Amino acid sequence: MQFDLNEDQQALAESLSRLLDDHYSFEQRRAIAGSEAGWNEATWSLLAELGVTALGIPEAFGGLDGGATDRLPVMRAFGRALLLEPYLASSVLASTAVLSAGSEAQKEDLLPRLASGELRMAWAHDEAAARHEALWVETRARRDGNQWRLDGTKSLVLHAGAANRFVVSARVSGQPGDEGGLALFLVDAANARLRNYRLIDDTPAGELTFDGTLAEALGKPTDHARSATAIRATIAAGTAAVCADMVGTMEAAFSLTTAYVNTRKQFGRLIGEYQALRHRISEMAVALELARSMAIAAAVAVDDARAPSSATDLPRAKLAIGRYARALCQQAIQSHGGIGMTEEYAVGHCLRRIHVLDQLFGDVDAQAARLARM
Repeated sequence: MQFDLNEDQQALAESLSRLLDDHYSFEQRRAIAGSEAGWNEATWSLLAELGVTALGIPEAFGGLDGGATDRLPVMRAFGRALLLEPYLASSVLASTAVLSAGSEAQKEDLLPRLASGELRMAWAHDEAAARHEALWVETRARRDGNQWRLDGTKSLVLHAGAANRFVVSARVSGQPGDEGGLALFLVDAANARLRNYRLIDDTPAGELTFDGTLAEALGKPTDHARSATAIRATIAAGTAAVCADMVGTMEAAFSLTTAYVNTRKQFGRLIGEYQALRHRISEMAVALELARSMAIAAAVAVDDARAPSSATDLPRAKLAIGRYARALCQQAIQSHGGIGMTEEYAVGHCLRRIHVLDQLFGDVDAQAARLARM
Protein backbone atom coordinates (compact mmCIF):
# COMPACT_ATOMS: atom_id res chain seq x y z
CA MET A 1 0.00 0.00 0.00
CA GLN A 2 1.38 3.38 -1.03
CA PHE A 3 1.03 5.85 1.81
CA ASP A 4 2.88 9.11 2.39
CA LEU A 5 2.26 11.85 4.92
CA ASN A 6 1.08 15.14 3.47
CA GLU A 7 2.83 18.38 4.38
CA ASP A 8 0.55 19.18 7.34
CA GLN A 9 0.85 15.67 8.77
CA GLN A 10 4.62 15.71 8.35
CA ALA A 11 4.94 19.12 10.02
CA LEU A 12 2.79 18.05 12.96
CA ALA A 13 4.72 14.79 13.36
CA GLU A 14 8.06 16.62 13.38
CA SER A 15 6.86 19.22 15.88
CA LEU A 16 5.44 16.50 18.12
CA SER A 17 8.67 14.50 17.99
CA ARG A 18 10.69 17.57 19.01
CA LEU A 19 8.27 18.30 21.86
CA LEU A 20 8.50 14.74 23.19
CA ASP A 21 12.29 14.67 22.84
CA ASP A 22 12.50 17.87 24.94
CA HIS A 23 9.84 17.11 27.55
CA TYR A 24 9.32 13.35 27.68
CA SER A 25 12.56 11.45 28.11
CA PHE A 26 12.37 7.99 29.65
CA GLU A 27 13.49 9.35 33.02
CA GLN A 28 10.83 12.04 32.88
CA ARG A 29 8.27 9.37 32.03
CA ARG A 30 9.35 7.32 35.05
CA ALA A 31 8.84 10.35 37.28
CA ILE A 32 5.37 10.91 35.82
CA ALA A 33 4.51 7.23 36.27
CA GLY A 34 5.55 7.49 39.90
CA SER A 35 3.33 10.50 40.57
CA GLU A 36 -0.08 10.23 42.18
CA ALA A 37 -1.98 11.15 39.01
CA GLY A 38 0.14 9.03 36.68
CA TRP A 39 0.09 11.66 33.94
CA ASN A 40 1.31 15.22 33.57
CA GLU A 41 -0.91 18.28 33.10
CA ALA A 42 1.96 20.37 31.75
CA THR A 43 2.58 17.84 28.98
CA TRP A 44 -1.15 17.70 28.24
CA SER A 45 -1.21 21.49 27.87
CA LEU A 46 1.73 21.36 25.46
CA LEU A 47 -0.03 18.73 23.36
CA ALA A 48 -3.17 20.88 23.28
CA GLU A 49 -1.17 23.97 22.25
CA LEU A 50 0.34 21.98 19.41
CA GLY A 51 -3.18 21.10 18.22
CA VAL A 52 -2.89 17.34 18.74
CA THR A 53 -6.07 17.19 20.85
CA ALA A 54 -8.03 18.88 18.04
CA LEU A 55 -7.33 16.13 15.48
CA GLY A 56 -10.43 14.25 14.39
CA ILE A 57 -12.80 17.02 15.50
CA PRO A 58 -14.50 19.02 12.70
CA GLU A 59 -13.46 22.63 12.16
CA ALA A 60 -17.05 23.67 12.85
CA PHE A 61 -16.49 22.61 16.46
CA GLY A 62 -13.03 24.11 16.89
CA GLY A 63 -11.05 21.13 15.65
CA LEU A 64 -8.59 20.43 12.86
CA ASP A 65 -10.66 17.80 11.03
CA GLY A 66 -8.84 14.64 10.02
CA GLY A 67 -9.33 10.99 10.84
CA ALA A 68 -7.42 7.86 11.75
CA THR A 69 -4.78 8.42 9.07
CA ASP A 70 -4.08 11.88 10.50
CA ARG A 71 -3.70 10.38 13.97
CA LEU A 72 -1.37 7.66 12.69
CA PRO A 73 1.94 9.59 13.00
CA VAL A 74 0.77 11.09 16.30
CA MET A 75 0.04 7.70 17.86
CA ARG A 76 3.33 6.32 16.57
CA ALA A 77 5.16 9.20 18.27
CA PHE A 78 3.24 8.50 21.47
CA GLY A 79 4.20 4.84 21.27
CA ARG A 80 7.89 5.69 20.85
CA ALA A 81 7.71 7.89 23.95
CA LEU A 82 5.55 5.37 25.90
CA LEU A 83 3.26 8.34 26.59
CA LEU A 84 1.03 8.21 29.69
CA GLU A 85 -1.27 11.15 28.91
CA PRO A 86 -5.05 10.60 28.44
CA TYR A 87 -5.02 11.10 24.67
CA LEU A 88 -6.54 7.76 23.65
CA ALA A 89 -9.24 8.00 26.31
CA SER A 90 -10.29 11.59 25.65
CA SER A 91 -9.19 12.71 22.21
CA VAL A 92 -9.86 9.45 20.37
CA LEU A 93 -12.50 7.40 22.19
CA ALA A 94 -14.66 9.99 23.94
CA SER A 95 -14.42 12.47 21.04
CA THR A 96 -15.50 9.81 18.54
CA ALA A 97 -18.44 8.78 20.72
CA VAL A 98 -19.66 12.36 21.14
CA LEU A 99 -19.24 13.07 17.44
CA SER A 100 -21.05 9.85 16.47
CA ALA A 101 -23.97 9.92 18.91
CA GLY A 102 -24.32 13.41 20.41
CA SER A 103 -27.00 15.95 19.62
CA GLU A 104 -25.98 19.19 17.93
CA ALA A 105 -26.26 21.02 21.25
CA GLN A 106 -24.05 18.46 22.97
CA LYS A 107 -21.46 18.60 20.19
CA GLU A 108 -21.36 22.39 20.37
CA ASP A 109 -20.87 22.18 24.13
CA LEU A 110 -18.35 19.34 24.37
CA LEU A 111 -16.29 19.13 21.18
CA PRO A 112 -14.69 22.62 21.29
CA ARG A 113 -13.55 22.00 24.85
CA LEU A 114 -12.25 18.54 23.93
CA ALA A 115 -10.39 20.08 20.99
CA SER A 116 -8.71 22.68 23.22
CA GLY A 117 -7.82 20.11 25.88
CA GLU A 118 -9.81 22.05 28.48
CA LEU A 119 -12.23 19.15 28.91
CA ARG A 120 -11.04 15.57 29.42
CA MET A 121 -13.45 12.70 29.01
CA ALA A 122 -13.15 8.91 29.24
CA TRP A 123 -14.86 6.03 27.45
CA ALA A 124 -16.62 3.66 29.88
CA HIS A 125 -17.77 0.65 27.87
CA ASP A 126 -15.87 -2.52 28.81
CA GLU A 127 -17.36 -4.92 31.34
CA ALA A 128 -15.84 -7.93 33.06
CA ALA A 129 -18.07 -10.49 31.33
CA ALA A 130 -17.79 -9.02 27.83
CA ARG A 131 -14.68 -10.96 26.76
CA HIS A 132 -14.02 -8.46 23.95
CA GLU A 133 -17.58 -8.62 22.56
CA ALA A 134 -18.32 -5.13 21.24
CA LEU A 135 -22.01 -4.97 22.20
CA TRP A 136 -21.95 -6.96 25.45
CA VAL A 137 -23.42 -4.47 27.90
CA GLU A 138 -25.01 -5.40 31.23
CA THR A 139 -25.11 -1.90 32.73
CA ARG A 140 -28.76 -0.77 32.84
CA ALA A 141 -30.32 2.65 32.26
CA ARG A 142 -33.75 3.49 33.68
CA ARG A 143 -35.92 6.54 33.57
CA ASP A 144 -36.55 8.50 36.75
CA GLY A 145 -39.09 11.14 35.78
CA ASN A 146 -37.32 13.35 33.25
CA GLN A 147 -33.92 11.97 34.21
CA TRP A 148 -31.91 8.81 33.60
CA ARG A 149 -30.17 6.68 36.19
CA LEU A 150 -27.55 3.99 35.66
CA ASP A 151 -26.85 0.73 37.51
CA GLY A 152 -23.84 -1.45 36.80
CA THR A 153 -20.05 -1.61 36.67
CA LYS A 154 -17.55 -0.62 33.99
CA SER A 155 -14.04 -2.06 34.07
CA LEU A 156 -10.83 -0.94 32.36
CA VAL A 157 -11.83 2.71 31.98
CA LEU A 158 -8.63 4.28 30.67
CA HIS A 159 -7.57 7.43 32.53
CA ALA A 160 -10.76 7.45 34.57
CA GLY A 161 -9.10 9.55 37.25
CA ALA A 162 -8.19 12.28 34.74
CA ALA A 163 -11.69 12.60 33.29
CA ASN A 164 -14.16 15.40 34.01
CA ARG A 165 -16.98 13.41 32.39
CA PHE A 166 -17.56 9.87 31.16
CA VAL A 167 -19.29 8.51 28.08
CA VAL A 168 -21.04 5.39 29.35
CA SER A 169 -22.76 2.65 27.36
CA ALA A 170 -25.86 1.19 28.99
CA ARG A 171 -28.78 -1.02 28.06
CA VAL A 172 -32.26 0.46 28.00
CA SER A 173 -33.79 -2.89 26.99
CA GLY A 174 -32.85 -6.37 25.85
CA GLN A 175 -30.14 -8.75 26.98
CA PRO A 176 -26.33 -8.50 26.99
CA GLY A 177 -25.02 -8.91 23.47
CA ASP A 178 -28.25 -7.84 21.76
CA GLU A 179 -27.94 -5.43 18.85
CA GLY A 180 -30.88 -3.36 20.02
CA GLY A 181 -31.64 -1.68 23.32
CA LEU A 182 -28.33 0.22 23.66
CA ALA A 183 -27.81 3.89 24.46
CA LEU A 184 -24.95 6.19 25.45
CA PHE A 185 -24.95 8.52 28.43
CA LEU A 186 -22.85 11.31 29.94
CA VAL A 187 -21.94 11.04 33.61
CA ASP A 188 -20.13 13.72 35.60
CA ALA A 189 -17.02 12.44 37.35
CA ALA A 190 -18.32 13.80 40.66
CA ASN A 191 -21.35 11.49 40.46
CA ALA A 192 -19.52 8.23 39.77
CA ARG A 193 -17.89 5.87 42.28
CA LEU A 194 -14.38 5.23 41.04
CA ARG A 195 -11.63 2.81 42.02
CA ASN A 196 -8.31 3.85 40.46
CA TYR A 197 -5.51 1.46 39.59
CA ARG A 198 -2.54 1.14 37.21
CA LEU A 199 -2.08 -1.26 34.33
CA ILE A 200 1.19 -3.16 33.96
CA ASP A 201 2.64 -0.45 31.71
CA ASP A 202 1.80 2.24 34.33
CA THR A 203 -1.21 3.57 32.38
CA PRO A 204 -3.83 4.92 34.82
CA ALA A 205 -7.21 3.18 34.63
CA GLY A 206 -10.21 2.65 36.84
CA GLU A 207 -13.39 0.76 37.61
CA LEU A 208 -16.65 2.72 37.67
CA THR A 209 -19.62 1.62 39.72
CA PHE A 210 -23.09 3.03 39.13
CA ASP A 211 -25.84 2.66 41.69
CA GLY A 212 -28.74 4.81 40.60
CA THR A 213 -26.21 7.31 39.24
CA LEU A 214 -27.67 10.38 37.53
CA ALA A 215 -26.87 10.51 33.80
CA GLU A 216 -27.62 12.58 30.71
CA ALA A 217 -28.53 10.80 27.49
CA LEU A 218 -25.99 11.32 24.70
CA GLY A 219 -28.18 11.95 21.68
CA LYS A 220 -31.51 10.10 21.54
CA PRO A 221 -31.64 7.17 23.98
CA THR A 222 -34.38 5.59 21.85
CA ASP A 223 -32.24 5.57 18.70
CA HIS A 224 -30.61 2.25 19.48
CA ALA A 225 -29.26 1.72 15.97
CA ARG A 226 -27.32 4.98 16.12
CA SER A 227 -25.97 4.10 19.57
CA ALA A 228 -24.75 0.68 18.37
CA THR A 229 -23.14 2.34 15.34
CA ALA A 230 -21.45 4.91 17.60
CA ILE A 231 -20.08 2.15 19.85
CA ARG A 232 -18.64 0.30 16.87
CA ALA A 233 -17.19 3.52 15.43
CA THR A 234 -15.54 4.36 18.75
CA ILE A 235 -14.04 0.89 19.09
CA ALA A 236 -12.81 1.04 15.49
CA ALA A 237 -11.15 4.43 16.03
CA GLY A 238 -9.54 3.12 19.20
CA THR A 239 -8.33 -0.04 17.46
CA ALA A 240 -6.63 1.91 14.67
CA ALA A 241 -5.03 4.25 17.22
CA VAL A 242 -3.75 1.32 19.28
CA CYS A 243 -2.30 -0.32 16.16
CA ALA A 244 -0.30 2.83 15.45
CA ASP A 245 0.75 3.10 19.11
CA MET A 246 2.05 -0.49 19.00
CA VAL A 247 4.09 0.30 15.91
CA GLY A 248 5.63 3.30 17.68
CA THR A 249 6.48 1.10 20.66
CA MET A 250 8.06 -1.43 18.31
CA GLU A 251 10.14 1.37 16.79
CA ALA A 252 11.36 2.35 20.25
CA ALA A 253 12.32 -1.23 21.14
CA PHE A 254 14.05 -1.74 17.78
CA SER A 255 16.01 1.50 18.10
CA LEU A 256 17.15 0.62 21.62
CA THR A 257 18.22 -2.84 20.46
CA THR A 258 20.21 -1.74 17.41
CA ALA A 259 21.96 0.93 19.46
CA TYR A 260 22.82 -1.61 22.16
CA VAL A 261 24.20 -4.38 19.92
CA ASN A 262 26.31 -1.83 18.02
CA THR A 263 27.98 -0.53 21.19
CA ARG A 264 28.11 -3.53 23.57
CA LYS A 265 31.29 -5.59 23.35
CA GLN A 266 31.99 -9.16 24.43
CA PHE A 267 35.30 -10.95 23.95
CA GLY A 268 36.66 -7.88 22.21
CA ARG A 269 33.94 -7.74 19.53
CA LEU A 270 30.68 -5.83 19.16
CA ILE A 271 27.89 -8.30 19.82
CA GLY A 272 26.13 -6.94 16.74
CA GLU A 273 28.84 -8.57 14.63
CA TYR A 274 27.76 -12.07 15.65
CA GLN A 275 25.70 -13.79 12.99
CA ALA A 276 22.96 -15.00 15.33
CA LEU A 277 22.26 -11.47 16.50
CA ARG A 278 22.44 -10.10 12.96
CA HIS A 279 19.75 -12.58 11.93
CA ARG A 280 17.64 -11.61 14.92
CA ILE A 281 17.90 -7.90 14.08
CA SER A 282 16.91 -8.67 10.49
CA GLU A 283 13.82 -10.56 11.67
CA MET A 284 12.90 -7.65 13.91
CA ALA A 285 13.27 -5.20 11.01
CA VAL A 286 10.98 -7.30 8.81
CA ALA A 287 8.37 -7.53 11.58
CA LEU A 288 8.51 -3.77 12.06
CA GLU A 289 7.99 -3.03 8.36
CA LEU A 290 5.06 -5.44 8.16
CA ALA A 291 3.52 -3.87 11.25
CA ARG A 292 3.87 -0.38 9.77
CA SER A 293 1.97 -1.49 6.68
CA MET A 294 -0.78 -3.10 8.76
CA ALA A 295 -1.18 0.05 10.88
CA ILE A 296 -1.75 2.03 7.69
CA ALA A 297 -4.33 -0.53 6.57
CA ALA A 298 -6.12 -0.20 9.93
CA ALA A 299 -6.27 3.59 9.69
CA VAL A 300 -7.53 3.48 6.10
CA ALA A 301 -10.18 0.92 7.09
CA VAL A 302 -11.53 3.31 9.73
CA ASP A 303 -11.53 6.34 7.46
CA ASP A 304 -13.18 4.38 4.64
CA ALA A 305 -15.55 2.27 6.72
CA ARG A 306 -17.88 1.62 3.79
CA ALA A 307 -15.20 -0.11 1.74
CA PRO A 308 -15.91 -3.85 1.31
CA SER A 309 -12.59 -4.87 2.87
CA SER A 310 -12.73 -2.55 5.90
CA ALA A 311 -14.64 -5.03 8.08
CA THR A 312 -11.83 -7.57 7.80
CA ASP A 313 -8.85 -5.21 7.45
CA LEU A 314 -9.19 -3.83 10.98
CA PRO A 315 -9.20 -7.13 12.94
CA ARG A 316 -6.57 -8.53 10.57
CA ALA A 317 -4.30 -5.56 11.29
CA LYS A 318 -4.81 -5.79 15.05
CA LEU A 319 -4.08 -9.52 14.99
CA ALA A 320 -0.94 -9.21 12.86
CA ILE A 321 0.50 -6.23 14.74
CA GLY A 322 -0.17 -7.94 18.08
CA ARG A 323 1.89 -10.93 16.97
CA TYR A 324 4.68 -8.91 15.39
CA ALA A 325 4.92 -6.53 18.35
CA ARG A 326 5.09 -9.23 20.99
CA ALA A 327 7.75 -11.16 19.05
CA LEU A 328 9.86 -8.06 18.38
CA CYS A 329 9.81 -6.83 21.97
CA GLN A 330 10.63 -10.27 23.33
CA GLN A 331 13.59 -10.50 20.96
CA ALA A 332 14.63 -6.99 21.98
CA ILE A 333 14.80 -8.02 25.63
CA GLN A 334 16.71 -11.21 24.75
CA SER A 335 19.22 -9.19 22.75
CA HIS A 336 19.90 -6.98 25.78
CA GLY A 337 20.35 -9.81 28.23
CA GLY A 338 19.91 -9.06 31.92
CA ILE A 339 19.68 -5.28 31.59
CA GLY A 340 16.58 -5.73 29.45
CA MET A 341 14.70 -7.06 32.48
CA THR A 342 15.47 -4.12 34.75
CA GLU A 343 13.01 -1.43 35.80
CA GLU A 344 15.51 1.31 34.97
CA TYR A 345 15.86 0.38 31.30
CA ALA A 346 13.19 1.24 28.72
CA VAL A 347 13.09 -1.90 26.59
CA GLY A 348 11.20 -3.94 29.20
CA HIS A 349 8.60 -1.19 29.43
CA CYS A 350 8.02 -1.53 25.69
CA LEU A 351 6.91 -5.13 26.15
CA ARG A 352 4.66 -4.10 29.04
CA ARG A 353 2.98 -1.54 26.83
CA ILE A 354 2.50 -4.10 24.06
CA HIS A 355 0.81 -6.45 26.53
CA VAL A 356 -1.69 -3.72 27.45
CA LEU A 357 -2.33 -2.51 23.91
CA ASP A 358 -2.83 -6.06 22.67
CA GLN A 359 -5.66 -6.52 25.16
CA LEU A 360 -7.44 -3.28 24.27
CA PHE A 361 -10.42 -3.81 21.91
CA GLY A 362 -9.65 -7.50 21.57
CA ASP A 363 -6.37 -9.41 21.78
CA VAL A 364 -4.84 -11.62 19.09
CA ASP A 365 -7.13 -14.57 19.90
CA ALA A 366 -10.24 -12.37 19.91
CA GLN A 367 -9.34 -10.90 16.52
CA ALA A 368 -8.73 -14.38 15.10
CA ALA A 369 -12.16 -15.47 16.35
CA ARG A 370 -13.78 -12.41 14.72
CA LEU A 371 -12.13 -13.18 11.41
CA ALA A 372 -13.21 -16.81 11.66
CA ARG A 373 -16.85 -15.76 12.19
CA MET A 374 -16.62 -13.55 9.10
